[in-house]
Amino acid sequence: MTEPIDGAALLDDVERFHRRFNVFPTEAAYVAVALWDAHAHLIDAFDGTARIAFLSPEPGSGKSRALEISETLTPNAAMLVNASANALFRLVEASEGLPTLLFDEIDTVFGPKAGDNEPLRGFLNSGYRRGAKSLRCVGDGANQSAGWFPSFCAVAVAGLGSLPDTILTRSVIIRMRKRAPNEKVEPYRRRVHEKQGHALRDRLAEWAATVHDQVAEAWPQMPEGVTDRPADVWEPLLAVADAAGGTWPERARAACIELVTAGQDNEEASLGIRLLTDLRDRVFCGADRMPTAVILECLLSMDDAPWADMDDKPLNARGLARVLGQYVRPDNKPIKPRGIRTPSGFPKGYYAEDLADAWERYCPPPPEKSATSATSATPQVSGGASVAESPSDSRHTPPETDTPPLSLVR
Repeated sequence: MTEPIDGAALLDDVERFHRRFNVFPTEAAYVAVALWDAHAHLIDAFDGTARIAFLSPEPGSGKSRALEISETLTPNAAMLVNASANALFRLVEASEGLPTLLFDEIDTVFGPKAGDNEPLRGFLNSGYRRGAKSLRCVGDGANQSAGWFPSFCAVAVAGLGSLPDTILTRSVIIRMRKRAPNEKVEPYRRRVHEKQGHALRDRLAEWAATVHDQVAEAWPQMPEGVTDRPADVWEPLLAVADAAGGTWPERARAACIELVTAGQDNEEASLGIRLLTDLRDRVFCGADRMPTAVILECLLSMDDAPWADMDDKPLNARGLARVLGQYVRPDNKPIKPRGIRTPSGFPKGYYAEDLADAWERYCPPPPEKSATSATSATPQVSGGASVAESPSDSRHTPPETDTPPLSLVR
């Protein structure tokens, strides 16, 4: 009778193998990477797959080495530096087993100087779910026909900087950094160490076959607060940890909480959300309406914000309207500037009641209210008079509010 394979001990060996050659930023990263290597052997048991992204601000941070080690441990591994979406579709379709794609220098594909790579982004996004297929033309010359190509497979990426949000939200993010002088690793020699990695790979494949049915039926318990897309990402990794047993279920959930929280802390808000948040917390500050000119004056005076340098030009009224027009008012109509009556005229501006629904849905919780009034926090405007009429005078009367109209004086 064959001795049962100790899954926990095997994952311990996989983790130790990475530790020999990789310095990851946290213990949670070692746990996640070992689970990801193992999940690639069980991918046909899952409804989805976790991407893993090794990212750093500078070269020489160990990203490529991390991919090289995973290459020795995963099934049908294909190391890529540059590849077209069409080639990847055909690779997935032609492989006898699902390939594991290890995409290095991903910043050359999605970086600021890269060209149009929407087809590749579409491949990476769609391949996150089982059964994902894309429609492509096949044939020669005028003899073309439409064909469906699968894209579901395990993918790891490494690169400088960041990635499109649609890929980041499907990934476990490992933020790599240069090794400190006291952090030592073994030199990796492919002709020696690749064989050792392959021996572990074969053991992982053997173990995966024994737990496949268990994992396919598993519904792992998520840590409290991990829901929606992060839960989708971590479900296959937690299923692997539960199948392995030992300390892995506990370690996996601790790593899940740590890396999901770190990903949210490092997540840069989109330009639209940043604008909405700045309007709420640093421009309106409780006021019920604000002329566009005053809004722009406030935004452009923020030294820590991008508004003074939007593609080498400051944000203007048209750009403000374009960004805000992507969001809707409580009545589900696009946010647009409206007239605001003042003693010196009837300028266009925005009403807090129009922005309220977007503030509630998209912005982070507001900071504690400052004792500084909106009046003192807002730049002065010319004319020496109020820029906001009383609610009773407006053609667009907002609801009753305890906040008095904003008054700006020299």
